[in-house]
Amino acid sequence: MQPLPIPCPSHLIPDATDTFGAVYRAAKAQRAVFVAIEREGQRWTVKADALTAGPGHSVDEAANEALRAAIVRLVHERQAGSDAYAGPVYFILHNVPSEEQARQLAAAFHAALYGDLEPLRLAVPGDGLDP
Repeated sequence: MQPLPIPCPSHLIPDATDTFGAVYRAAKAQRAVFVAIEREGQRWTVKADALTAGPGHSVDEAANEALRAAIVRLVHERQAGSDAYAGPVYFILHNVPSEEQARQLAAAFHAALYGDLEPLRLAVPGDGLDP
């Protein structure tokens, strides 16, 4: 598996529906932030994890706050399930309505975990994310 570019276009986000372990191990071997989507029936899950990038990778507080605010907003707007997990090291959104939205959110989470908040602002506009 090739490393994902930074920022990662949404169409390159891996679908780990039946291959989660392999995709996670590949990210860990590449010392890269893990990101993937998975199908759950008619809905999708977004997963992102900075632990795979190794001890030299850190996520700053601004990125963590922006990711948490985005998750709260998505849950409040029912664009994700209430069982979402909001960091500080890994992030999970269940019940995302479409594959396209899941890919867009996964790409935005990936960018944010590398310090680029702009894709997150575009994917989840609103209070707490805009400058």
